Amino acid sequence: MKYVTTIGGHEYIVDILDEHRVSVDGVTYQVDFIPIGDQPVYSLVVDGKSFDAHIYQNEDAWQVLFRGALFTAFVEDEREKRLRAALAGKVAEHVDYHLKAPMPGMVVSIPVQEGQMVQKGDVLVVLESMKMQNELRSPRDGKVVRVRVETGDRVEQKETMLSVV
Repeated sequence: MKYVTTIGGHEYIVDILDEHRVSVDGVTYQVDFIPIGDQPVYSLVVDGKSFDAHIYQNEDAWQVLFRGALFTAFVEDEREKRLRAALAGKVAEHVDYHLKAPMPGMVVSIPVQEGQMVQKGDVLVVLESMKMQNELRSPRDGKVVRVRVETGDRVEQKETMLSVV
């Protein structure tokens, strides 16, 4: 099955060929993708190189923490993409963006405050999890309207930390 995956505004065509082969933009890779324990941590082996990633599914996207960077991936199969394109302009997009904790952790810092204007890519929250500090960035321009956590707070996965409109 083919999927269109959008990360940072760039589209990738991902074709799952079989249990151990995946094609990304026409390049085939040998892969093993194995969950580790009860946590959303996965071991990924690509062409013999091993990587670990934290992967969380939100309502409409996947949050992937990989090598200390957090990526938001929107994944659609080809049929969904065609349907969305056909409906373009007819369905209103969400006005609010709610930053949810991609994993359990502790809030190390919040470099923004309520009422502050932010741009796409600005750091909204620094979250420490599994001894790694992760900068969670804004996916778009907007205004911080509500901060629901404070520095030092412990948060659970999918807990809303702040909102941007």
